[in-house]
Amino acid sequence: MSPPQGPAQGPPFHEAPPPPFGTPPQGAPPTGPPPYGPARRPRRRTAAFVAVVLAAGLIGGGAGAGTVAGLGALRSPATVSGLPAANDKADAPSGDVSGVADRVLPSVVSITAEGRTGAAGGSGIIVSSDGRILTNNHVVADAGQGGTLTVTFQDGRTAQARVIGTDASSDLAVIQAENVSGLTAATLGDSTSLDVGDPVVAIGSPLGLSGTVTSGIVSALDRPVRTTGAEGNGPGGAEQDSAVLDAIQTDAAVNPGNSGGPLVDMNGRVVGINSAIAGTGGSSSGQSGNIGLGFAIPISEAWPIAKQLIDDGTAQHALLGVQVSDVSQGTAGARLAGVTSGGPAAKAGLREGDVVTKLGDRRIDSADALVAATRSHDPGEKVGVTYERGGSSHTATVTLGSDG
Repeated sequence: MSPPQGPAQGPPFHEAPPPPFGTPPQGAPPTGPPPYGPARRPRRRTAAFVAVVLAAGLIGGGAGAGTVAGLGALRSPATVSGLPAANDKADAPSGDVSGVADRVLPSVVSITAEGRTGAAGGSGIIVSSDGRILTNNHVVADAGQGGTLTVTFQDGRTAQARVIGTDASSDLAVIQAENVSGLTAATLGDSTSLDVGDPVVAIGSPLGLSGTVTSGIVSALDRPVRTTGAEGNGPGGAEQDSAVLDAIQTDAAVNPGNSGGPLVDMNGRVVGINSAIAGTGGSSSGQSGNIGLGFAIPISEAWPIAKQLIDDGTAQHALLGVQVSDVSQGTAGARLAGVTSGGPAAKAGLREGDVVTKLGDRRIDSADALVAATRSHDPGEKVGVTYERGGSSHTATVTLGSDG
């Protein structure tokens, strides 16, 4: 699905600002955390009252990690099990943040990606004892075309890394730290069992401050958040051009540099990948920081994508075979601006002009919500679609296709 046509219903958005930190040291492993330099003045951006930005930070003067528009699935390594059973929600001591930190910190790394345009900083999660690390695509993007990746572990050691696979559509990447072993792999949780109000902990390197632990609650679930720029995504744009995810919203403090780090439950199990933040965008510097609105990719969606990246270097996503736009301001639903001939939606009888109001058990409030809901499913899955045509409500069953 292509992104909405015409003016977005939400506010405009801008690039992530640079955090005030320098590049981790190269060469011999340091004996402590890397030093960080003075703050650099970020470039000023046109700001809205509220903006959502990627939660990575720039280290040099290079281009930003991308824009975010709209508020609106690795073969399992031997040392890491797959996702737990659905609704696996073991009891844990409420508020035991120190215990969570002790369990999770050894599995969290800081990442520096240096390229021709500068260097970006972010975080990552160790998913195998031999150095496979899950992070955001926008964290490692600057390392493309001859750039370098450096990983700093919790004990201060550093290692060079290479990219195993990236997926811009889901904003995920898997990298391999070189010449390491015996690392502590993270434990994966069940993001589908989360409820609004559940306590969670975010861990990463905000503003270059490695090993930072913050806590909060799940503020909302299935929040459609667009995490790629809109350039080139016109009415005929392909579905894979739009990275819109069903994000977990949290009020745990998330800042530039947290991108790629884990959001964990009170058992220390990863339930999300911290990826984006909302900011007022009203400061003269354009610096965006925590205002209690952070967004994480659910691990139930991130893990299957990561497995594909390990196996094939690329990932596939569910496809409805439509182009979409928002309905009029204040009206819920996603209007089908185009339906691909012979595609999944067309085979199910949907037509251009239909307004989708529900996908499966999910209410559809906007074009982004339909994109997000579609991508939460697997290719080949059958899903019910409720839509309006000519003033009447109809239902159809669609067998989702694949963009691969």
